Amino acid sequence: MLTLEVKERGTETAEHLRKNGVVPAVFYGPKEKSTAIAVDALRLQHVWKEAGETTIVTLKGVGEDKDTLIHDAQFDAVTGRLLHADFYVLEKGKKLKIKVPLEFVGLAPAEKSGHIVVKTLHEVEIEVAPQELPQHLEVDLSKLINVGDHITAADIKLPPSASLLANAEEIVASVKEFKEEAVEITPAPETIILTAKPDEAAAGEAAAPAEEKKEKADK
Repeated sequence: MLTLEVKERGTETAEHLRKNGVVPAVFYGPKEKSTAIAVDALRLQHVWKEAGETTIVTLKGVGEDKDTLIHDAQFDAVTGRLLHADFYVLEKGKKLKIKVPLEFVGLAPAEKSGHIVVKTLHEVEIEVAPQELPQHLEVDLSKLINVGDHITAADIKLPPSASLLANAEEIVASVKEFKEEAVEITPAPETIILTAKPDEAAAGEAAAPAEEKKEKADK
């Protein structure tokens, strides 16, 4: 379990805290009033990378220790620096409803046969005791052998205290037959050469001397 030393935030502005290597944050919960706190920036950055939003982080330094989840984190779009964090305080003795990411493991034999494994679900919602909250849930692709084989949400192994809140029949991954798409080749446009008809050409030649006579008469 990860821990963070925090302290209640004073009157310093958020910008002043950040310039001094501290991140402004807040914790709250069903039975916890919203409280502004300050956290060491480097330590928080480390915890965020390790915990994300699905690992319990224990806050120390503000009275009784508080088991929390990082509910939200704001980052600078340019530097990637953490600017603010929200901590959600868990109720003791109560299960937690949360969406947990899926991690696909193993190699599907169907892929060795040249077929395609389509992954259609990347997280599932469960209800679980906080102490058993997983960072992710594994999906074993080695069960996918033939075209039409599939894994549903009900096939995912959960912690002992957890129950599935998502649709149990929802397909997580399935095998589809690989088909090459035919490439349509568009023929090049034909080149059309226009030529004058014989009588039109003759008419043109006859017109030329007549025009020359007219020019001489005018002179």
